[in-house]
This record gives sequence, C-alpha cells and structure tokens, in this order.
Amino acid sequence: MSVDLVPDELWDRIAPLLPPRQERRHRYPGRLPVPDRVALAGIVYVLRKGVAWRDVPVQVVGCSGITSWRQLRDWTEAGVWPALHHALLNELRAADALDMDDCAVDGSHVRALKGGTTSGLRRSTVGAPGSKHHVLVDRQGIPLAVSLTGGNRHDVTQLIPLLDAIPRIGGLRGRPRNRPKRMFADRGYDFDKYRRLLWKRGIKPLIAKRGVAHGSGLGKTRWVVERTFAWLQQFKRLRIRYERRADLHHGLLQLACCIICLRRLQAPPRKDQ
Repeated sequence: MSVDLVPDELWDRIAPLLPPRQERRHRYPGRLPVPDRVALAGIVYVLRKGVAWRDVPVQVVGCSGITSWRQLRDWTEAGVWPALHHALLNELRAADALDMDDCAVDGSHVRALKGGTTSGLRRSTVGAPGSKHHVLVDRQGIPLAVSLTGGNRHDVTQLIPLLDAIPRIGGLRGRPRNRPKRMFADRGYDFDKYRRLLWKRGIKPLIAKRGVAHGSGLGKTRWVVERTFAWLQQFKRLRIRYERRADLHHGLLQLACCIICLRRLQAPPRKDQ
C-alpha cells in the first residue's frame, strides 16, 4: 500500500470514526478481512485517479477495488465523512485558519454518464444527464458544506440547505458557530425571496444584480469559491459522476472536502495572520 494515499495525519483522524467490525464466531471464519486503512487507500486511489473500481491495482493499493467500494458504501451509510469534515473544521477554527465572517456559494455542473438518482437533463446539453455540486466556502475557500442535486436544479434552491448543513463549529472558547455575517454570490442567486431569508438569519446578502454591467467588485471576495471548484476538479473521480447511487458520489465529494481541509491545516501560516 502506498503511504501517500493515506498519510498518518488522515488516518489518525478517521480511525476513531470508523464503525467497529462485527466479530465472526464461526469455527472456520474464512478469509481474514482487509484492514480498514488498506480499504481507505483504495477509495482515495479511485478518488484521485478516477479509474473504475475494477481497475484498482492490487499491487499498489493492497486490496481489490470492489472491497474498497463496499467499505465506501458502509462508511457512507454510517456517516463517517460528515463526522470527519466536522472534526477538521473544529481543528481549523482552533488554529485560527477559518474565517466565517465572509462566505461564498456557487454550483458547478458535472456529467452523469450512468444516470442514477439526483441526475437531470441540462438545458444546454439536451438529452445528457448531469448532476450539480453545490459548495459553500469561507473567506479562504475552505468548504463548509456541500450538496449534490440534479443538473436541472437551480443553484439558488440550495442556498438555504447549504446554510443549514454547516455544522456547529467549535474549537474556540464560547458558543460554536455555524452562521456567516455576509454571503457573497453571483447573479444566479439574485432573488428577493432569498435575500429576505438571509436577512432573517442575520446574514447580509452581497449578491450581484442581474442586468447590471460587470464590475460590482464582489468578485474580489467571491472568487475563492471558484478556486475551491478547481481544487475539487483535481480529484478526477469528481469530474464525471460514474456512481449511480447519489449517496456514494456525495460521500466521495465530502471526502475530497476533508482532504482539502487537511491540506489547509498542514499549510504554513500566512504572513497576514
């Protein structure tokens, strides 16, 4: 197994969150189960390389891709990835590496070759099913919440669900925080209804208006969400949705966000901090 796939920093955080294995009490239990770290290496390999599960090299990973897929299914159903994401966000806030005053939100379309749930036809590509990744990030571009919908869903419909999906982030003395002060978004979110909903939550909406020439200046803060999508595109499995089950693709998306958070946690402190 390649150590680069599952470094100690990632494994030490995820190991306590994994559900315990069921003990076999048969006289002949059969083949020994694959270690969880090896199975996780197969999941990360597919996430990074974008290969099919059947094409995972056993010599590199240490187990078959089907075994890793089963663990991905079980851990996704057990809620491992949201718990890991929450723990990493707590660490980031404790390290003063999280700036939740200003947040940005956006959506990105991906093709869904095998269809499945939460896939819909995109207007610009008639007859081609697709899905959408919706991401809400902080001022640094750290993903706070993600969601997966059909490609025919409007971006603005996920604004409130993304806000509700932000966990209560602790790490500092005082009350945990799960609400930004200002929300930046592009013209696709320019609806009075959602502006009012943001104001009711105590969030100032900074949304570009439709029909107005570019140059509002909001892009100076909102551009980080585009960079986050570029980070997610580095995980080749997320460029095209191959999983028919929406929860499994969403689980891979959450795992990618966890790896991004871990990288930010290991990054050297910035000079302006």
